Amino acid sequence: MFELIGNIAAVLTTAAFFPQVIRTWKTKSTDDMSWSWLLMLTIGVFLWLIYGISNSLLPVTAANGVTFLCLSVLVYIKTSNFLARR
Repeated sequence: MFELIGNIAAVLTTAAFFPQVIRTWKTKSTDDMSWSWLLMLTIGVFLWLIYGISNSLLPVTAANGVTFLCLSVLVYIKTSNFLARR
C-alpha cells in the first residue's frame, strides 16, 4: 500500500512540472522564475536522482530523472534569455 502511495506521489509531483515547461517553452518567458529557486531545485532533484540510482529505487530514480530533464529545459531557456539580453 505504501509503495502505491509513493508511486502515485512520484507521478503527480513529476507531472506537475509539465505545464510549466510547456508554458515556458511556448512563451520563452522565464522572468518570474528566480535563479536561486531554479538552481537549488535542479541541484536537489539531481541529488535525489543520484540517491535513487545508488539505492536501486526505481520510483525515486524515474521521477527525479524526468523532473531533472524538465528542470534542465527550464535552465536552458532561462540561460538563453539571460544571454540574449546581454
